[in-house]
Amino acid sequence: MATVLCVGIAALDQVFRVDAMPSRPEKYRSDALHVTGGGTAANAAVAAARLGATVRFYGVLGEDRTGDEIVAGLVAEDVDCGGIRRVAGRRSPLSAILVDRSGERLIVSYADPELPWSTDHLPEALPAGVDGVLGDTRWQAGSAHFFRLARAADIPAVLDADRAPKDIPELLELATHVAFSHQGARDLTGEEDPSSALRTIGNRPSTWVAVTHGAKGVIHWRGREVAREPAFPVRAVDTLGAGDTWHGAFIVALAEGASEEDAVRFASAAAALKCTRFGGRDGAPRRGEVHQLLTRGWGQDEA
Repeated sequence: MATVLCVGIAALDQVFRVDAMPSRPEKYRSDALHVTGGGTAANAAVAAARLGATVRFYGVLGEDRTGDEIVAGLVAEDVDCGGIRRVAGRRSPLSAILVDRSGERLIVSYADPELPWSTDHLPEALPAGVDGVLGDTRWQAGSAHFFRLARAADIPAVLDADRAPKDIPELLELATHVAFSHQGARDLTGEEDPSSALRTIGNRPSTWVAVTHGAKGVIHWRGREVAREPAFPVRAVDTLGAGDTWHGAFIVALAEGASEEDAVRFASAAAALKCTRFGGRDGAPRRGEVHQLLTRGWGQDEA
């Protein structure tokens, strides 16, 4: 199995299930509450660990009770948290999330603006044995730091571009693979259609680029053509963390030597399974479940 390094944000998620998304400023009731770890890179780290990878996580948290709970959740998933910096007097990231009956989610997140995201404490060399790196856009300097090391080591460096990396645009060149969310691609290009956004971003010679589009699949470059890998048809219960699960599975597959197209299929199966379970990242699947879904067959069509 591969060893992957994930760098970025870790948070605590309070997930409320509601009948429908609020439309007015009044009181609403939830019939289910689930409190679990969250954060783009941390969710990917848990997904990767559940798929059998050895995982190291680098991030920054406050020296507070929320941070204690975040770290405990990651450790319980066998994620190595030795790379987490704890800062006294600062608050750790926290999110309140509503999930409706169709599985769609609304997220209100808080991140302490005084939490220091410097890279001074990061190692100057990759830890021994790392086979792939995943970074998010919440800690762009940290992602850039490890992407440079990954490039030098000739291993995959995947950027989860759920938003445009406007602070450090060169992340798009430092990463070997960039998978945008629909929102991230739209924010960068102004194009609502993901295929049009991908064409605007361009077919880059040293970086594989794709756009994940939920139930509509993944749009990516195949040679000089734009192609679509369809999503697995499932009944969505909770889409929270599905994109992060996709990226965690994608870096695991690449780190194990899979082709991009095989890695997309593997990641899409993992994300689909996650969508069938309420509770954010706690719904991330195990490896055997992913392989079972993959054996059911797969179709494809052009974008």
